Amino acid sequence: MKSCLILAVMLLYCTLAHAQKSELAVVKTDAGLVSGSTNVTGDVHIFKGIPFAAPPMGDLRWKAPQPVQPWDGVKQCTTFSASPMQGKPDEFGVYTREFLIPYEPISEDCLYLNVWTGARSSAEKRPVLVYIYGGGFSSGGAAVPIYDGEATAKKGVVFVVINYRVGIFGFFAHPELSKESGHNASGNYGLMDQLAALKWIKQNIAAFGGDPGNITIAGQSAGSMSVNCLVASPLGKGLFQKAIAESGASFITGPFGSTTLQQAEQDGEKVVKTIGVNSIAEMRNKPASELVNKSQCRPIIDGYVLPKSIAQIFADNEENDVPLLTGWNEDDAFVGKLKNAEDYKKQISAQYGVNANTFLSLYPAGTDEEAATSQIRISRDQIFGTQNYTWANVQSEKGRSKVYVYRFTRRLPATADFVKYGAFHTGEVAYAYDNLKFLNRPWQPVDQELATVMSAYWTNFAKTGNPNVKGLVVWPAYNTHDNQIMILSEKPAAKPLPDKAALDFMLTQMSGK
Repeated sequence: MKSCLILAVMLLYCTLAHAQKSELAVVKTDAGLVSGSTNVTGDVHIFKGIPFAAPPMGDLRWKAPQPVQPWDGVKQCTTFSASPMQGKPDEFGVYTREFLIPYEPISEDCLYLNVWTGARSSAEKRPVLVYIYGGGFSSGGAAVPIYDGEATAKKGVVFVVINYRVGIFGFFAHPELSKESGHNASGNYGLMDQLAALKWIKQNIAAFGGDPGNITIAGQSAGSMSVNCLVASPLGKGLFQKAIAESGASFITGPFGSTTLQQAEQDGEKVVKTIGVNSIAEMRNKPASELVNKSQCRPIIDGYVLPKSIAQIFADNEENDVPLLTGWNEDDAFVGKLKNAEDYKKQISAQYGVNANTFLSLYPAGTDEEAATSQIRISRDQIFGTQNYTWANVQSEKGRSKVYVYRFTRRLPATADFVKYGAFHTGEVAYAYDNLKFLNRPWQPVDQELATVMSAYWTNFAKTGNPNVKGLVVWPAYNTHDNQIMILSEKPAAKPLPDKAALDFMLTQMSGK
């Protein structure tokens, strides 16, 4: 007992001594001083809930983010801010609490960010990784457990997670809003929040030991689509130097693809009528709780944040050309009840006509089990695979910067309730940021090894624009000649894209060629 007490005292002393050596106990931002906390071992400073824009409430609802009101004294930033206004975060399918925002608080007052830094002074200039969450543009937040930044900060990267408006609060267009904007545009408030956060980071991250000239934007699902939008947007110029996009982009028309301003404004007018008001002023007076889930939400080709479609911006070589790490998961799919082989083949024959035989050769149905696998692959390829594949091809053929492509195939170990989901959508995130400890799963040694490998690739890409690091399997840059990608599985290996023919065929069907 005595020896344990002595050890505990020594650990506490070392932790306090380590913390006292740091200049980052109190950090000066452009709006005022902030203080945070340290992790248990004292080698990472954590700042939660730093405001980067004014609360977008009242008259600021559906306006571009405005500057933070400066404060006096030291703002204590030790707890997460409210998550953006959205529906109740109930568990569904494989998505347990670790993938969801806290039950509360949830509020329109949400424009805050969190910083994890292992720097001991502002002079260090560590690379910065800015994480943008997914959630279909209708949910999500920076306080989700698997987005914790301590492990990444321990690897020498300043990790930042930002909030942005979602749902009707983040992606609502209307002619009145376009007229008052000064840009004849409306709807992309969530994207403008992301841009405002990046501007704040550019101006302030040096005080946290970060390098404002070495910023990587990263995201998954709708966060990956957001990264795609930021790379395409002229407003993102100079705000970041690299991009990581996990399962999501908007090159091909799809369920989360961009819509035109005209269509978005028409949809907005319908929403106003449905709610039973006559003006935006009345909409701004409505309680936020009455507006949740009242409209579809997606990025808008508004002529301002996105002057053209993403595909056209890239075709015209007008994107922010930066190194890219992108890919998708083996079971990246959202499917309902799966059809048996006979019913599946009937559906494909009716839907694809003369192309049905080719379709079935690529997505076969020899047995009910094979048909089930094909239906998962179809969903995966239509929603995610074709998007990130197209981005990789465009970057390889037209861009100056390199692109690295992965396929995450590890079937997450699971209880009987979850085993059917395999390498599911979002399953790779905890591996990429070395956060398996936040998930209640029967992890095996191979999972810990894969998390170590993936997080090393991710952090080295953030540092250098190249994921490769000594001691790991070489990850070749992707090109359209040999289509080499990294298979992230129990034994990571570089291999040719295994289903290139299926993706090429799916692209012709989706584009109508």
